[in-house]
Amino acid sequence: MLDGEIALVTGAKGGIGAATAKALAEAGARVIVTARRIDDAEAIARQCAEGRAIGLACDVADPDTVRAAVREATAMVGAPTILVNNAGTVQPIGLLHETDADAWAANINATLIGAAAMARAVLPAMLDQRRGTIVNLSSGAAHHAMEGWSAYCAAKAGLAMVTKSLALEYGARGIRAFGFAPGIVDTDMQVEIRASGVNPVSQLPREKLAGVGEPARAIVYLCTTAADDLAGRELDIRNAEFRERAGLPALPSA
Repeated sequence: MLDGEIALVTGAKGGIGAATAKALAEAGARVIVTARRIDDAEAIARQCAEGRAIGLACDVADPDTVRAAVREATAMVGAPTILVNNAGTVQPIGLLHETDADAWAANINATLIGAAAMARAVLPAMLDQRRGTIVNLSSGAAHHAMEGWSAYCAAKAGLAMVTKSLALEYGARGIRAFGFAPGIVDTDMQVEIRASGVNPVSQLPREKLAGVGEPARAIVYLCTTAADDLAGRELDIRNAEFRERAGLPALPSA
C-alpha cells in the first residue's frame, strides 16, 4: 500500500505516535521513529515490521535537532515523503492567570512551532520530488475552547492554520496536507488530563476512551492516494463519512 514511501513520525515514544509508526511500517513504508530520547525511539522501531524502521532522537522544540534528525534520516533511509506531526503536550493545565508563562510558551513551541519546523525541514526534498504528505495531529480543541487548556487550544488552533497554509502554498506542487483529530484516545496525555480534574474531558472514565489502533489506521489511509480529495481539510475520526472511507467500523448510535 505504501511501498516506496519514507515516513517520519514525531512524538512516537508511545500512544498514537507509536501505533502510527507500526501501522505505517505494516503498510509497507520505511519509518523513522522519533522521540526526545533515542532509547524510546529505538524501542518502538524494534516493534515495527522487521527491518522497516529506525529510531532517531528528535526534540521538535529544538530547531537544531529537528534539522539534524531530518539530515540523519535522509542519509540513512532517504528523504521523508510522509511527515506525521504527532508531538505535543497538553500542559500547563489551569486557568490562564494561574499557569506558568514559560510552560505556556513551551507548549506553543512544541505543539505548534515544532510542527512547523518539521514541515520546513522536510519540504525542500518533497518539493524536489513534487510529492509528499504532511499529517498534522489536530483536535477538537483547535476549534472549541476548553477550560484549563488555553495553551493547548491556542497551539492546535494555530496548527490548523498551518495545515491550511501548507495546502494553499504547496498543494499545486504535489504536497498534500491534512489536519486529523483522533478523538479522545487512551494515551499518557489523558492520564495527565484525568489527574487535573479540570473540564469535562478529565471526568471521562478510562474505559470510555478510544484505543490507538483506529487513529493509526486512519493516518495510514490519509497517506494513500485514496485521500487526495481530502487534502487541506481538518478531518475528525468521529465523522461517519470519513470513518467509512478509512475502513473504520461505524460508531455505535448514541
